[in-house]
Amino acid sequence: MQKPTIEECEIFVTGGAGYLGRYLIPRLLERGHRVLALVGPGTERKIAPGAQTVAGDVLDFSYAERIPSCDTFVHLVGASHPGPANAKEMRSDLAAIRVAIAAALAAHARNFVYVSVAQPAPVMKAYQQVRVQCEDAIRVSGLNATILRPWYVLGPGHRWPYLTLPLYWLMYALPSTRDAARRLGLVTLDDMIGALTNAIETPCFGVRTFRVIDIRAAGSDTARGR
Repeated sequence: MQKPTIEECEIFVTGGAGYLGRYLIPRLLERGHRVLALVGPGTERKIAPGAQTVAGDVLDFSYAERIPSCDTFVHLVGASHPGPANAKEMRSDLAAIRVAIAAALAAHARNFVYVSVAQPAPVMKAYQQVRVQCEDAIRVSGLNATILRPWYVLGPGHRWPYLTLPLYWLMYALPSTRDAARRLGLVTLDDMIGALTNAIETPCFGVRTFRVIDIRAAGSDTARGR
């Protein structure tokens, strides 16, 4: 595999073969960005044509030695099915973010983008705890970063949360649960891809957080600006 040059990498993505990555990378390519994606065994074919790839393990810092400097480092790696049965996978998320932070610093990334989870929430406590630790690691790293906090993302293969919409309507109607409904609201896949694109194209100084309401707004801003 040919080692990329600095000019060939503007955005480096981990988790590019995952649910969000498979939609984000084509969007970035459409908008003229140069994308390099980290791939594991058998995932190369899931990366959109036009993006370059480099083989590596998200838990092994050695991949940092094979990537060039980049403007933005996007970390999309995370437990796909958070729950007690996947406790080991969730704990590995913290190890992966520590490697990603070190790799981003080594690549002199000026912008770091990370997908966390809405919090606090009454369920998935262990998952939230790991994500809080991941966020804390980003904050102490000194990186300029955007942290996105969705709850459930509606899209292909992720339709079942629509069944919870009546509950959300009830929660919005009651003053005592309205804030929780806003914090734990549903976002669409288009919202997320738009918000991720916004976070990449409008970097910040320091660390900012996109809550559910911010994800929707950023996604809309990106759609209007296309």
